[in-house]
Amino acid sequence: MARIRNRRKPVAEMNVVPYIDVMMVLLVIFMVAAPMLNQGVKVDLPKVASEALPPDSNAEVLTISIKADKTYYWNIGSEVNTDTAQDQALTLDEMISSVSKIISQRRSMGKQLQVFVRGDKSVDYGAVMAVMGGLQQANVGNVGLITEAP
Repeated sequence: MARIRNRRKPVAEMNVVPYIDVMMVLLVIFMVAAPMLNQGVKVDLPKVASEALPPDSNAEVLTISIKADKTYYWNIGSEVNTDTAQDQALTLDEMISSVSKIISQRRSMGKQLQVFVRGDKSVDYGAVMAVMGGLQQANVGNVGLITEAP
């Protein structure tokens, strides 16, 4: 008796099902891991001359200056004044309490007060943000940052 051979041709197609499974697993891994990555971008800000904001004629201006040694000076006047200092504080807490009193006095008198922060270039970003956080605690909603022209 002769054996009957099953003559099948070899399959020349590629089975892509396992590759699709691997790709789906990798997609899920990247979708879960991507929000956990914290990335920062180094930015060199351009030095450009900008026009000054128009002053509000009805409002007084409170200018807070942060020096390189992290001492705080402020001045109240009809315009931004960075040359003189009316008062000073050695710590952030002293500055926040003094400025809070000034702001509450001006509001009780019905006067508007614009607040500007001016930081020395050698002061770290955290010190400026701490001042802005303190001003937020004192219910100051609008704070301007002062820069110098190049």
